[in-house]
Amino acid sequence: MRRGPRLLHGSALAVAAALAFLPLANWIPGGYEVPWYRDALTGWLSGGAIVLGGALVLTILSRTVPQLWRDGLLRPLLVRYQTRPVLMSGILAIGAGGLYTWIALYVFSGRPLLIDEIVQVFQARIFASGAFWLPAPPHPEFFSSLNVIDTGGRWYGQFPPGGPAMLALGTLAGAEWIVGPICGALAVLAFGALVARIEPDPAVGLSAVVLFCLAPFTAFMAGTHMNHTTTLMWLLVACAALAGVVRPGPPRPALALLSGLGLGAAAAIRPLDALAFAIPAGSWFVALALRDRTRVRDLLAAAVGVALPVAVLLWANQRTTGAPLRFGYSVMWGHTLALGFHAMPWGTVHTPARGLELINLYLLRLQTYLFEAPVPSLLPGFLALAFARRPAPFDRYLLVAGGLVLAGYFAYGFDGFYPGPRFLFPLTPVLCLWTARLPGFIRQRWGAGRLHRTTVYAGGLSALGAVTLLLPIRAAQYSNQMVSMRWDADRAAERAGVHDALILVREDWGAQLLARMWAAGISRPDAELIYRRVDRCALEQALVRLEGSDTRGRAAAAALLPLLADSARLVKSPFSADPTALTLPGAVYPPLCLARLREDQEGFTVFAPMLLAGAHGNVFARDLHARDSLLLAEYPGRPVYLLRPHGTSVGAEPRFDEVSLDSLRRAWDVETRRPGGN
Repeated sequence: MRRGPRLLHGSALAVAAALAFLPLANWIPGGYEVPWYRDALTGWLSGGAIVLGGALVLTILSRTVPQLWRDGLLRPLLVRYQTRPVLMSGILAIGAGGLYTWIALYVFSGRPLLIDEIVQVFQARIFASGAFWLPAPPHPEFFSSLNVIDTGGRWYGQFPPGGPAMLALGTLAGAEWIVGPICGALAVLAFGALVARIEPDPAVGLSAVVLFCLAPFTAFMAGTHMNHTTTLMWLLVACAALAGVVRPGPPRPALALLSGLGLGAAAAIRPLDALAFAIPAGSWFVALALRDRTRVRDLLAAAVGVALPVAVLLWANQRTTGAPLRFGYSVMWGHTLALGFHAMPWGTVHTPARGLELINLYLLRLQTYLFEAPVPSLLPGFLALAFARRPAPFDRYLLVAGGLVLAGYFAYGFDGFYPGPRFLFPLTPVLCLWTARLPGFIRQRWGAGRLHRTTVYAGGLSALGAVTLLLPIRAAQYSNQMVSMRWDADRAAERAGVHDALILVREDWGAQLLARMWAAGISRPDAELIYRRVDRCALEQALVRLEGSDTRGRAAAAALLPLLADSARLVKSPFSADPTALTLPGAVYPPLCLARLREDQEGFTVFAPMLLAGAHGNVFARDLHARDSLLLAEYPGRPVYLLRPHGTSVGAEPRFDEVSLDSLRRAWDVETRRPGGN
C-alpha cells in the first residue's frame, strides 16, 4: 500500500478504534453517557485473560498431544465449500432459518413487542386488506398510538411502506412472525453468494458465513418483526449481484438489474441504510461506464432496478401522505426527526457532539451484542483491518458503505436500541467477514506457528464461552422482557367469554394525557415536549379546560406551551412510580389528580398491542373516563368491560371486568361537576 492510502487507512482505523473502544461519551459533558463502561471493561479484561490463557495452554499442549491440532482436518469440508459455495451456504441458511424460527417463537413469543414492530404489523394488515390506509376513527383519542398517523381522515403507520409490505406477506400466510426468520435465512444465502465472489480463501469464506448466520445479533434480530432484517437481506442481494457485475469481462445487465432492485427495495424499507450502500455502488457503475462504454448497459440496468421499487415507494407515499417525497414520519414529527442538527421532539438539541456520543455508544454496545463473547466483539475485525496490506476493491466498497452508515446515524438524533444497537445492523456481515480473516492474516505474516494456533484456539474458546455462558443469559433476558406486550388480548377475551363488547383499556395517566393532547390537535413534537416538561396535574387541569371550551389546534398548543415556564423547577414526582412523571415542589393535588394517581396504583396496561386485537366482534379502546360517553354513543348496546391488571406487579395479566353503565355515568358526573375538573 502506498504511503498516502496507508496514512488514510491508518487514520480512519485509529478514529474508528477510539470510537469503538473508548468511552468518549463519558468525556463529553452534558450528553449521553456510558455508565456501564467500567463493568464492561472489567469483563473484557477478565474474559480476555481467561480466553488468552486457555488458548496459550492449548497451544503448548498441542505440541505434545496431536489430537488437539490436526493440519488439514477441515480440508474435505473446505474443498466441498470451494466447489459448491452457494449450496453450502444454502444448507447453512436452512439451519439458520430453523434457529431464527425458534427464537421468534420461544424468545419473542411470535409477537411484535416494540412499538415499531406493532405499528408495522398494523400497517401490514392494512396492506393485506388491499388498502393503503383506513378511515380515521371519529374520535381518534381512543385509538391513537405513538407512530400511528390519524390526521386528514386517514389512519396508517408512519414507517416507509417497504417493511410493512414484507410483513404483509406473513399476514396473508397467517404468520407475520415468520417473515423475519425467512428473510434472515435468505440474508445468509445472499451473504454466502457475496463471499464466494469476493473472498479467495475458502476457509475464510466458510468461517464468515458461519459467523454471520450464528452471530447473536443476526439471530436475535431475525427473530423479531423489525425491518432491519428485511433491509439487510435486500442489501446483501444487491451486494452479491454487484460483486458479479464489477468482475472483469463483458456487461452483465441482468446482475446489474438485480443489484439495483436490491438497493431500491432496501430504500423502500430503510432509505438511509440503502443510500449508504447506493452512493458508492452508483459511483462504481458510473466509473465502469466511463472506462468501458459497453458497461453503460450495466449502469442503465442498475438505474432501472433502483427506479422500480422506488417508484412504488413514491406511489405509496402519494396514496398515504399525499406527496411522493413526503414520508409518514414527516407528517407526524415534521423536521424534528429528520437528519441534521436541530431540536428533537422531546426538546433536546441534537448537535455534532451528541452525534459523536451516539456513534460511540452504538459501537460500544456492538462490542457485546455482535457475538456475546467474553472478549470485545470488534477486536478481531479491527486487528484484521490493521494487518491488511491493501483492501481489495469490493472490501473498500463495503468499508465505505459502512462508513456512510455511521455518518448517517451521526446526523440522526434518536437512540435506536433493540435488540442491540439496531442502526448498525448493516455492518454485521462486514464485521463477520473481517473477523473470519484474522487467523489467515496472522498465518500469512507469521506462519502457521504458535501465534496462529493461539489465535484459532482463542476464537474457539470465545465461541464456547458465548454459547455456554453468555448467550443463555441474553436469551433469558429477552424472554422475560416486555411481558405486557406478549399478552394475547383476543385469546384472553375468548377464554373469558367476552365478545361483541366495548373494552375500555386502562392506560397510565401519562399515556392518557398524551392521547388527549393529540386529540386536541396539538402536534406530536409539541405534545412530546409538554408531556416531558410539565407537571402532570397542571397538564390535566389545563386539558380539562381546553376540552370544556373545545379549543383545538394552534390555539390549544398556545394555551399549553406557557406551562413550560415552570419546567426548570420540576422534580421527580413523589406521587408516582413512573420515572418520567414530574411535579412542582410543594404542589398540592386536587381530588381529580389524586384519583388518577390512585388508578395508576391500582393497575394499568398498554394500549398499543390492542391495535392488533379485535377478534370476536370486540372493540378495544383507550379508557378516558368521562370522554368515554362519546364511545358509548358510537357503539350503543354493547356490553362494556374495563381491561386492566389488578395491581402493578410485573407479569400481572389484565382482566376483563364488566362494568355497569349506570356506575360509569355516575362516576363521570362526579368528575364533570367539579369546578374546573378539580
